[in-house]
Amino acid sequence: MGLKGETIESTGGTHTGVPKELGDFTMGRRALWITALAILIGFVSAYVAAALLKLIGIFTNLFFYQRWGTALVPPAGNHLGAWEVLVPISGALIIGLMARYGSERIRGHGIPEALEAILINGSKVEPKVAILKPLSSAISIGSGGPFGAEGPIIMTGGAFGSMIAQLFRLSSVERKTLLVAGAAAGMSATFASPVAAILLAVELLLFEWKPRSFIPVALASVTAGTARRYILGLGPLFPTPPHPVFIGPHGLLGCVVAGLAAGILSALLTLAVYAAEDAFKALPVHWMWWPLLGGAVIGLGGLIFPQALGVGYDTIGALLQGDVPRNMILGILLVKSVIWAVSLGSGTSGGVLAPLLMMGGALGGLEAMFLPNEGAGFWPLVSMGAILGGTMRSPFTGVIFALELTHDVNMLVPLLLAVTIAHGFTVLTLRRSILTEKVSRRGYHLSREYAVDPLEILFVREVMRDNIVALPAETRRRELAASLHPDHNRKGQILYPVVDAERRLLGVITRSNLRKLVEDGSAADLPLANFVESDPVTAYPDEPLRVVVYRMAETGRTRLPVVTRGESPKLAGMVSLNDLLFARSRALEQERRRERVLRIHLPFTQRSVLAPTPSPREAE
Repeated sequence: MGLKGETIESTGGTHTGVPKELGDFTMGRRALWITALAILIGFVSAYVAAALLKLIGIFTNLFFYQRWGTALVPPAGNHLGAWEVLVPISGALIIGLMARYGSERIRGHGIPEALEAILINGSKVEPKVAILKPLSSAISIGSGGPFGAEGPIIMTGGAFGSMIAQLFRLSSVERKTLLVAGAAAGMSATFASPVAAILLAVELLLFEWKPRSFIPVALASVTAGTARRYILGLGPLFPTPPHPVFIGPHGLLGCVVAGLAAGILSALLTLAVYAAEDAFKALPVHWMWWPLLGGAVIGLGGLIFPQALGVGYDTIGALLQGDVPRNMILGILLVKSVIWAVSLGSGTSGGVLAPLLMMGGALGGLEAMFLPNEGAGFWPLVSMGAILGGTMRSPFTGVIFALELTHDVNMLVPLLLAVTIAHGFTVLTLRRSILTEKVSRRGYHLSREYAVDPLEILFVREVMRDNIVALPAETRRRELAASLHPDHNRKGQILYPVVDAERRLLGVITRSNLRKLVEDGSAADLPLANFVESDPVTAYPDEPLRVVVYRMAETGRTRLPVVTRGESPKLAGMVSLNDLLFARSRALEQERRRERVLRIHLPFTQRSVLAPTPSPREAE
């Protein structure tokens, strides 16, 4: 090994396997502390969900029946007559004032706001949001708003989770886990759906699939689901008559039709909500007054079709029993969808799950008129799950949520088929979902796709360069000029390892520092070892590239010497930021390169198909 640079041969032969510290997952013991906090948050969120449901009942009774009570009663039974129009208007006016002078974060249906808190605000939610959000949602729904309680409960549970997390010294990722734990626990307690709540967290809120976040969130959801038994009672929320285990080819074909119809309706509803929002933005009035205009539309819609007001749990239950008349089905599809899209676009406070369930059930009731008869409530239930999967882009949540709401496990295959079709349709036709579009309109982008990072499965030994120049430690300063030969410069080497006679790494020196040493004539006989950085940041051949990227980010170094493990580590090569791009380029090639691997040979023919004709020399 000399000044002109000898090739450093790879020492990959000493590799004995993947390092012991690498495993399937990266969860540490600190996650136990986060899990304990998540269980506490799950317990608190269950009571928060129960309190919000009672608060909705109080405002519904006050607004429509002028009495005190916590029971969830439908607004459709009121005797206000034409005065009923003023109820949603007054509720919307209160919400506009609360948003203007309290917190703008209470606007919307909750889940996009939770996404924004996670992605932008470091999972930090202001304490006042935890108070104003449930209060505004209860006023909105209690005054006839066609919303569900789940979105506000998710946001409120997340806010309490974030508040508890902010009391401790935690990282942003740990706060995110506890925020999502509170959100999942709120949904679990509201709908008696602990598994669907976990899936919603994974598919929509966590942006990862790791035990460090899954375990705390899952245990928080289980805790809230268990506490619900003592606070609100057991599920299912919407029991249905039993359905057949096997529905046959005609029934499965009907599920394809139902899934496609749900996908179309999901796309139309998403477009309608943001078309309404764009229309409100075009008005020459402050956004504080938009909910008031949305409230006027709600009031007029309620005058035409009273069942469109409020949460509508009773209507959902009736749809699943299969005893809803045709005029109610049409009223839900026409009136409920219009007032929901307009009021949601106005920026008022309320959730989307319950309205989607109602509209999906109405679509299924319409389909039951011409699709095969598979039992009462079969097609409404299939369409409920499908419209959730299509609108929220969370297919597993849509399937399991429908099963937990009814406890009808026989519906698993029909739901899975219909939800997948609806999900596929909206993914192909819409760039973003009803939840992520709002985040996008605020100037941010998020991806809902999970994949293994190519840097995780490629190792340093696969991309490092071993044809590098290494400088002997005993080299005198007057001999350094040869190392700056133009040939070396063309190779792009900027960092030079300095090694001893046994090729052990003693340090590194940059090209610019080498040039300074050459130009400095003093002490020309001192060895190079006196001028190197003696404690360089290094990499190992058996490390995943992800680890190296993190090390570069932490240290600010973009070129690292690669050394073997052991008591006497030896120089094996060099890895740079440009080398790490190889992993990305290989992933792109795997996605874009198309090739025919198998070639077909037909028997009893003189010439093979899809194979080149042999040359005369080959024929001989």
